[in-house]
Amino acid sequence: MAMTLNLREMQVFRAVMELGGVTAAAAALGMSQPSASKMLQQAEERLGFALFLRERKRLVPTAEAHALLPELVGAFTALEDLGRLAEDLRGGRSGLLTLVAVPVLSTALLPRAIARFRAGRPDVLVSLRAVTAIEAVKLVADHRADLALILGSTADARIAARNLFASEIGCALPAGHALAAKRTLRLTDLLDQPLVSLGPQQPVGAVLHRALAEAGRSGRIAMEVSQSTIACALVREGAGIAVLDGVGLREAKAQGLLVRRLLPRARLAVSLLQSRHRAPSRLAQDFGAVLDAVVAEEGRAG
Repeated sequence: MAMTLNLREMQVFRAVMELGGVTAAAAALGMSQPSASKMLQQAEERLGFALFLRERKRLVPTAEAHALLPELVGAFTALEDLGRLAEDLRGGRSGLLTLVAVPVLSTALLPRAIARFRAGRPDVLVSLRAVTAIEAVKLVADHRADLALILGSTADARIAARNLFASEIGCALPAGHALAAKRTLRLTDLLDQPLVSLGPQQPVGAVLHRALAEAGRSGRIAMEVSQSTIACALVREGAGIAVLDGVGLREAKAQGLLVRRLLPRARLAVSLLQSRHRAPSRLAQDFGAVLDAVVAEEGRAG
């Protein structure tokens, strides 16, 4: 029926059915009685059958009208629901926000931001996936993710990258370690230690591999892992010293590990990615603002 009658004709039909007459229906809809009568006549002509019988200046609904009414009410309910959904989307209170991030940022930064974001938006569904930086770039470029959070940046022309903060690389070691007395560690301090590193395809791992190569000590890495949480678990068991970014070090410190600066200093950008070719949704914009606030607070705290 939605393809046959226009919205105003449906409104007149429903009002006449509910109020029992054209005059009352016209008044309720804020239109003249002749206009309402014409709308009703047009509706019957479009449908090809009578909706009302005229008996002694009264309109009596036909069986067909009674059959159509429930569908009409359902259609109006659907339109009202659509209007409410549109309003929620416009206000950033409903919808889907798809996030991807490298593992360390998925567990050490994003949970707090997501919790705060959803506190005022209980009807928003947030999807978060931990992926590699390469995968994150591709997902955002292909419009399969709204935002991505990675260590480092990207040269992909399809991506707009915004630097959130700089994450300084350092070391995590177990309590009681022989190097624990030092407030800062130099690369030379690590050369005779079993090192736990992220893979060379990851920014932190690449920095360590490059530094060791420049020192002529390639091959000194004892354990290569895919996530900082695994590195922390190995350190906790006394398996070695882990070289991690600042976010990973914060996670290590929370687990009771010792954290030390590493010289020479090296920093990695933490970047928020979005597509250059699609305007960000209201949800994505709002989440970016929440994330900025969380980053600022953690910076003051740390």
